[in-house]
Amino acid sequence: MIDDDAAVKEFGTLLGIMRKLRAPGGCPWDAEQTMSSLRRYILEEAHELVEAIDGGNTGDIAEECGDLLLQVVFVSQIASEAGMFDMKDVCRAICDKLARRHPHVFGDVSVRDADDVSRNWEIIKSGERRARGADDSAMAGIPKGLPALPRALRISERAAKKGFDWRFGDVDAVRAKVLEELDELRAEIAGGGAETVREELGDAFFALANMSRHLGMDPEEALQVANEKFIGRFRAVEKLAADENLRMEEAPLDKLEALWRSAKDIERNRGTEPSGR
Repeated sequence: MIDDDAAVKEFGTLLGIMRKLRAPGGCPWDAEQTMSSLRRYILEEAHELVEAIDGGNTGDIAEECGDLLLQVVFVSQIASEAGMFDMKDVCRAICDKLARRHPHVFGDVSVRDADDVSRNWEIIKSGERRARGADDSAMAGIPKGLPALPRALRISERAAKKGFDWRFGDVDAVRAKVLEELDELRAEIAGGGAETVREELGDAFFALANMSRHLGMDPEEALQVANEKFIGRFRAVEKLAADENLRMEEAPLDKLEALWRSAKDIERNRGTEPSGR
């Protein structure tokens, strides 16, 4: 059972600790931080939380949640000292936003499924932007600081909610687009300049992000799986080369390819061979 009173008490303790750290006689490092200087830590803590979630250890997840929460409290304390806003304003703003964007829970709107919820969310958000005279494009508010692959996914999701999409689940149509972009990339590599090659390479990545969405998969997660798979196999190649007293830097490519195939065989025999290459 969730103990809200205990949670509120602990949150109040956290706020008090942060005030003390920033106050005269507190911590010199904490006292000299600014919103700008905290940017790197906010990003690092967010990535560490994601890594903890992937790891599945609940203790690690709770710890990393706390580290990320600290960054929010830190920013709010700096803002409070400057008379901009405080933690109360932050909590009130998100509470109001959640109630406003969930009219099917806090109002009388009916929805059929999660897709309806997502569409309503975007409609409400666009209306909020128009009301305050801000950019109400479907592309507005997608952070430029997002890594390129998840940003591509978010962009294609927004476009799809406006109907600019293939029939959902029509993977063949999206695959045709991927192949089209790869053909254009090949043509530019053969005769284009660096700028056009980079443009076509980006188009190919964007098309693959679209395909991942139609497959119901996260492209960032898929790429991370591929990264870890490659690291594991490469470590195995290094070990195989060491067992043969072979310097990889001096070995011919066909020998390295043979070691790579051996590493794959080892994985397969251990029952760890992932699907695909």
